[in-house]
Amino acid sequence: MRRGRPPGNPRGSAWFPLITAKAQDSGVPPLEYAALDDREVVALACKGRETAFRELLARYERPVFSLVVRMVRDPSLAEDLAQEAFVKAFHALGSYDPRYKFSSWLFKIANNLTIDHLRKKQLDTVSIHGAPSAGSSEEEARTSIAVVDTGETPEEYTANRELGGQIEVAIGRLRPEYRTAILLRHVEGHTYEEVAEIMEVPLGTVKTYIHRGRSELKDFLAEVAA
Repeated sequence: MRRGRPPGNPRGSAWFPLITAKAQDSGVPPLEYAALDDREVVALACKGRETAFRELLARYERPVFSLVVRMVRDPSLAEDLAQEAFVKAFHALGSYDPRYKFSSWLFKIANNLTIDHLRKKQLDTVSIHGAPSAGSSEEEARTSIAVVDTGETPEEYTANRELGGQIEVAIGRLRPEYRTAILLRHVEGHTYEEVAEIMEVPLGTVKTYIHRGRSELKDFLAEVAA
């Protein structure tokens, strides 16, 4: 499914013609896309404007890749899954409801594809300090995750650097749903409501996922530190 992109770099998008083969911009004056919100750009893309497709890709290719790579811990696999998510999303733009945020709709597609993969492959290789295949400090930083932020209580603060190896194992033990909720909330910065929309679960379920995920991490780290 890949089209020759370098590992860890989702830019370039050599696969993009798969989506825009029928899109035409001939005879259409250029637009200043920075002045348009996502809904307006989507409307243009639905009319077959190729530059609108490319604008959506430019806005969200890296955020989608960033989420997926933190979930699967493999840049090459993340590229494939992110590509699949964009292809699916762009072919389904007609079903997008502009009453809701486009980013949440797109993240929902990427999340569902990735969760399905994790369930099927039982891929549990994870690390809060970067993907195992990271080839540079920059890539390691880009693929690392923070389980909790500095506003958490001491009891909830589990991302302890000196316990890196144990934390990797602990993260790997989390159910995909817990892992996704923590990533979306504490890494991608989505609100609880947005996480609920992306994961297609009630708000209370999101809070439960995050609470239980933190609790499992805390319990596991307490065991290894004893």
